[in-house]
Amino acid sequence: MFSLRTSCRLDSCVLDFFFWSTIFTVNIVVNSLILQKMEFENRYGLATSQKYDCLLFDLDDTLYPLSSGIARECGNNIKDYMTEKLGIPKDKIVELSDLLYKNYGTTMAGLRAIGYEFDYDEYHSFVHGRLPYDNIKPDLVLRSLLLSLPLRKVIFTNADRVHAAKALKKLGLEDCFEGIICFETLNLMHTNAASNNSEIFDIVGHFNRSEPVGSLPKTPVVCKPSESAIEKALEIANIDPNRTLFFEDSVRNVQAGKRVGLYTVLVGKSTKVKGADYALENIHNMKEAIPELWESDRKSSDVGYSGKVAVETSVRA
Repeated sequence: MFSLRTSCRLDSCVLDFFFWSTIFTVNIVVNSLILQKMEFENRYGLATSQKYDCLLFDLDDTLYPLSSGIARECGNNIKDYMTEKLGIPKDKIVELSDLLYKNYGTTMAGLRAIGYEFDYDEYHSFVHGRLPYDNIKPDLVLRSLLLSLPLRKVIFTNADRVHAAKALKKLGLEDCFEGIICFETLNLMHTNAASNNSEIFDIVGHFNRSEPVGSLPKTPVVCKPSESAIEKALEIANIDPNRTLFFEDSVRNVQAGKRVGLYTVLVGKSTKVKGADYALENIHNMKEAIPELWESDRKSSDVGYSGKVAVETSVRA
């Protein structure tokens, strides 16, 4: 009787011993893994406490002010191209270009949609080649702000690569970004070959009807504010929209960015609009308006970029 009870008690003690030993061992392993993860994150700047890990910037009228006159001259050059190269009557240009810009994001995208054929490079060379780039001045304040930010920084513009490179060089910011998503990045698959359809869609007449019939033709050009264009850009650059802050001067681009999950900053306005998480009257106000961007465990040196950003980087076309 004694031996049986003793044996039962011993078996119970042995089971308890192994149970608690196992729990203790598991705790040690788990704690060890947690410590290793924390050490790895601290060493390589991957702490997840930071709300954002990427900043996505529009270029024109965002990184430099509208007062530079670049946008105005660009608009004039587009109208000249429509007259000189496409043969559109001058008295039709203003109304047509406004409708195209409003409905397609860019005049170029609209021209292609309604049936005009032209070489993309020739168009960009004409529209941007005559711009007064000397109006864009070096911005040492913005440069300092960008270099102090311990986050990924990427340009996202509807413009072509040549224009983007010239503007960034004039600003003195060519080495502040990981890469540039530009027209060529999003439109690699589109050719300049003439289509079989030579008929031009009358978009002015379409909207002049009391009740427009049918839908507008689609454009082959991929550009903001198309949500699919933004999603494609994020995929190409391997950007998580839920951890990215998108800086834009265009309200509709801001709202499109918001719809795909980006956090958004409207630049050039002092008050927020629907879809904007922040509003900056000037890009220089970043630190005052969004101080949390600098509240990171990571050091700026961990996210530095070597040399000037080249057109051939993986993010660019």
